[in-house]
Amino acid sequence: MMTLAQKLVARAAGRSSVTPGEIVTCKVDLAMMHDSGGPRRVKPMLERLGAKVWDPSKVVVITDHYVPTFDDESRKIVRIARDWVREAGIDSFHDGQGICHVVLPERGHLRPGMFAVGGDSHSPTGGAFAAYMFGIGATEMLGVLVTGEIWLKVPHTIAMEFSEKLSNGVSAKDIMLFLIGRFGLDGGQYQAVEYRGAAIRALPMQERMTLCNMTAELGGQTGLIASDSTTEAFLNAEIETWESDSGAPLMAHHRFNASDLAPQVAAPHSPANSKAVGEFKHVKPSVAYIGACTGAKLADLRMAARVLQNKKARIKLMVAPASARDVEAAKREGTLKVLEDAGAEFLGLGCGICAGYGGNVLGENVVAISSTARNFKGRMGAASSQVYLASPYTVAATAVAGHVCDPREMLQ
Repeated sequence: MMTLAQKLVARAAGRSSVTPGEIVTCKVDLAMMHDSGGPRRVKPMLERLGAKVWDPSKVVVITDHYVPTFDDESRKIVRIARDWVREAGIDSFHDGQGICHVVLPERGHLRPGMFAVGGDSHSPTGGAFAAYMFGIGATEMLGVLVTGEIWLKVPHTIAMEFSEKLSNGVSAKDIMLFLIGRFGLDGGQYQAVEYRGAAIRALPMQERMTLCNMTAELGGQTGLIASDSTTEAFLNAEIETWESDSGAPLMAHHRFNASDLAPQVAAPHSPANSKAVGEFKHVKPSVAYIGACTGAKLADLRMAARVLQNKKARIKLMVAPASARDVEAAKREGTLKVLEDAGAEFLGLGCGICAGYGGNVLGENVVAISSTARNFKGRMGAASSQVYLASPYTVAATAVAGHVCDPREMLQ
């Protein structure tokens, strides 16, 4: 009996089975890089080695950190990426189309059963599709680009099971902030964290992506969700079901009732400073930010719109959508207009403020509430700024109320 993580690693290692703790060499099905940690880092190293990419058809490059270009440095970084993909023969290049973790599955690059690496810490997002995906640094990426392989210590699996269903106004972001608050930034012990239970099965694909994405903040190597009809519908393709065997051994199995979960907010300067939203009603941010791979996908924009319908933001509300396709969908269905009518200021596609980039980073002593994944000191601007993390529901409700607000009060 094997867990989902073991099955995926065994397939990549060409083995019938693997055991947690052993070290295996895995063949990589896909390597994803973005403009910040990708070509500008690996191109000079490849040139020094006189090496070429092992299989250009298995490499995907996405510009998201330094777009829209803002200054000479960003123009140079993006130009290096554009030049390199041509030189290396990379056909899968998505330029300025949104955040890599959203664009990658949206453009059909991920399938259940795959073994993938990404040059970004939030690469576990791919686990939402029952693909084993994790983040690596530029030196490890160099090894993958040259050999198509990487070694891996087979992980144990920690199961996070949520029964029943989430209340109206409670989302995957709240699940993650609750788990990080409960177990800390190293709660995943750099193992595979598998999300299970009726509440998880009921989540739409983009909500599952938020869960697996923020496994990075929980300290896991990857986050995983078994594939099912929801996966198949999102990918619009027939898929193979990948799941853990019943009774497969686990490092830990934590069980929660999703209906008991309240919206969560994390205080500065750590996602681990999470408590129920009611603990923060005294906080009065001057900025509400809906952005990032964990907070501005179509599903996230819809959450915000549900709260903002026929209401006006009382504080500065900024929205940086996660992908071009999601913007088009939000425009067609009227979601974008709801946000506009509420007073939202729209920023460019990309990581933006979450990565501390662009002309809208937080200034001195600004207090913000944000749908991003991290609120580390100085990450989104001035070191004196204070960032509270929350779901798009809670960010939108706070923008309307002028203080941190439970979104359930506005969704009656």
